[in-house]
Amino acid sequence: MATVHLRIGDLVWGKLGRYPPWPGKVVSPPKDLKKPRGKKCHFVKFFGTEDHAWIKVEQLKPYHAHKEDMIKINKGKRFQQAVDAVEDFLKKAKGKEQNSDGKGDSKGKKSPNKPLKILEEDDEDLSALKDPSEKDLTDSDPEPSTLERLGAGPGSGFKWESSPVKDDPHFHHFLLSQSEKPASSMEPISKRLKIIEEDSGSTSIQAADSTAINGSITPTDKRIGFLGLGLMGSGIVSNLLKMGHVVTVWNRTAEKCDLFVQEGARLGRTPAEVASTCDITFSCVSDPKAARDLVLGASGVLQGIRPGKCYVEMSTVDPETITELSKVITSRGGRFLEAPVAGSQQLSNDGMLVILAAGDRTVYEDCSSCFQAMGKTSFFLGEAGNAARMMLILNMVQGSFMATIAEGLTLAQATGQSQQTFLDILCQGQMASTFVDQKCQNILQGNFKPDYYLKHIQKDLRLAISMGDMANHPTPMAAAANEVYKRAKALDQSDNDISAVYRAYIH
Repeated sequence: MATVHLRIGDLVWGKLGRYPPWPGKVVSPPKDLKKPRGKKCHFVKFFGTEDHAWIKVEQLKPYHAHKEDMIKINKGKRFQQAVDAVEDFLKKAKGKEQNSDGKGDSKGKKSPNKPLKILEEDDEDLSALKDPSEKDLTDSDPEPSTLERLGAGPGSGFKWESSPVKDDPHFHHFLLSQSEKPASSMEPISKRLKIIEEDSGSTSIQAADSTAINGSITPTDKRIGFLGLGLMGSGIVSNLLKMGHVVTVWNRTAEKCDLFVQEGARLGRTPAEVASTCDITFSCVSDPKAARDLVLGASGVLQGIRPGKCYVEMSTVDPETITELSKVITSRGGRFLEAPVAGSQQLSNDGMLVILAAGDRTVYEDCSSCFQAMGKTSFFLGEAGNAARMMLILNMVQGSFMATIAEGLTLAQATGQSQQTFLDILCQGQMASTFVDQKCQNILQGNFKPDYYLKHIQKDLRLAISMGDMANHPTPMAAAANEVYKRAKALDQSDNDISAVYRAYIH
């Protein structure tokens, strides 16, 4: 196979795992990103997203030479949006060349729309790349190792070299999301990723482009079961079905299954039946008691577990519950994984959840196409219980933050300040985020339709405080926030959105 000669700034098609070939641009890696080992590769930014990845040379093709073939075999809406983004980039680059005597983006100049050109400190061969347009990078670009990926899918009329994950365990794909940030913002991101990798042995698998989730996913041939069709579970099942998985569903309130049966799902009569007839059974329920009852209760999951059957607990519960469920499942010869999700109903519907997994690594790998369908990113955090701990910490922070925002809005009102102006100022500062904007706008509009139940965030705060007690670690901020949510629950806000904590301050 002929060597692909590429330079920084070149447009390419990059193939990452089972994702379809996606348009991108070869860019310089951040200074602090550790050089991976293995075959030669280039660092690529994907269009239509803020995602970057090390891509092996054999998984890269020149953009223009293969554009027509790629458009023929990929018809997804978001794929087309990515291609449109490439064309917009080319038009802008051409305009800049005409307006600045040819000194456009292709020269590798820094701009707010791409990472700074910072090379690896220990990469001696890269020191001559200050003007990458004059030097070919094929022999000197940082080397990759094999991606911890989800498998390679076929490309009609377009051959990509693929190899199994186990060929080189050192290759890792990092979601950097910093194309509009300076180098100082990049460094702590990559440092934290490496701390996770080196200190705890955990790893992460991220989509080369989260939008590619709605493109070509090769669904597993394993039979999937799903128990619990609440706010999160409904969106997850819908995306599993859309991506071609064979799914059997069960819900305590049976009529919730009807819509999914119409979409092609099979109906399970009991949790035990689902577990016995499916290869991998997921569950997503409200709290530790519901999670235990689902497994240990009458006609529960445990009765359907046989050697080799997989059970994936996606509920946000305490680590002690996870440990108990893991033991009883494995005692029957089953395989156990916990995989709570960070996100909301909207993110669940959009297939953009973040999955935190721990337990049996082989189950994590078997669930790869399912995780691609339901989320944009998945992390494997080691032994069972670690994902529950991390999820509770994340929700503790989110719940405390939401209570603080509500407190700020009500204090603004109490002191004669405009709440809308407060929000406008907030959204122009360092705390600006979609989360802040959406939650505050909903509060001002009196819209508390649940995207994440208030009763569930209060439960997570309670469990996080308990976890802190067991670790002899103070959690005074979470404790204060928990009291505010308890007040909101007393005001009959349990089944409203977490933003309804606002009402605890005005009654």
